[in-house]
Amino acid sequence: MTRTIVESKTKTAIIGFDQPFCVIGERINPTGRKILAEELERGDFSRVEADAIAQAAAGANVLDVNSGAVFSNKMAEDPRYADNNFVEPPLMTELVKRVQAVVDIPLCIDSSVPGALENGLAAAEGRPLLNSVTGEEERLELVLPLVKKYNVPVVAISNDDTGISEDPDVRFAVAKKIVERAADFGIPAHDIVVDPLVMPIGAMGTAGLQVFTLVRRLREELGVNTTCGASNISFGLPNRHGINNAFLPMAMTAGMTSAIMNPVALPIGPIKIAEKKAEIAAAGIILPDDMDDETFVTLFGLGSTKPRAGSEMAAIRAANFLTDNDPSGAEWIKFNRAPVKEGEGRARTGRRRRA
Repeated sequence: MTRTIVESKTKTAIIGFDQPFCVIGERINPTGRKILAEELERGDFSRVEADAIAQAAAGANVLDVNSGAVFSNKMAEDPRYADNNFVEPPLMTELVKRVQAVVDIPLCIDSSVPGALENGLAAAEGRPLLNSVTGEEERLELVLPLVKKYNVPVVAISNDDTGISEDPDVRFAVAKKIVERAADFGIPAHDIVVDPLVMPIGAMGTAGLQVFTLVRRLREELGVNTTCGASNISFGLPNRHGINNAFLPMAMTAGMTSAIMNPVALPIGPIKIAEKKAEIAAAGIILPDDMDDETFVTLFGLGSTKPRAGSEMAAIRAANFLTDNDPSGAEWIKFNRAPVKEGEGRARTGRRRRA
């Protein structure tokens, strides 16, 4: 049975056909997150640390750490900052150290810059996952030696020098090529986690069916574990969570064993709370003066004022239960148990004594 082992200093995450689905938290990534990129440029890692803690609390098994930041202000002062090969290696080292200081779960070192990948591998405790290698010849020659040197598993993305093919047979052929080239370096198939590339369903109606077919082939013919950028399937569509919540269990039953995704439902901010309170007041509803914001958002189905596990995590845990990767539903019950409020204890169980 194929099992990919990813480790931190003291914890192990196993990606495997007979294992619960592995969630790789994606939020430590400045790409497309302007505020985060600006903070990193100033040397402020507080959001990175908060994101690490929130994702771990929401149930992520592995945390992806991506160093792809653009330092626009520094670039204007020093042209070296226009080069990712200059920016990313030291940034990756610091990111890994900061994350490991606040959580102890395995990491996924993520960059397109080989120097950043090696810095991340050197700084990481345990056995991280490396993200990523493609079928491009130059990339294979740069990344596979790192995988062998550090004895780590690697994400293999199914595109090559010709780009990303819409033909699933071509993407399978690229994955097979990477597995075979990895074997030439002495890297076993169980240390390859293939990303078959999920296309947006809004742009390609067969995108879901393609992935399910590809995942089955990758499992049955190559014996490898698989992953994907889970939210790609719903890109550009309304109610993306609804699509993601259907896609993930379907992909799991096809054989997908992990996903790079956001496990956290972001907190409701004060602006949305104020808007909802104004709407309620306009309807003539009077709220108690002592009602706090958390009680308010819970009562009116807005979510929470604190980061919490997203709805995709509920879908994954339900699927784990239904596929017998959560024996007796222990994790499902634990996940859905209401948290104990401060100052309260859990209700006692057992029979009361008669007076």
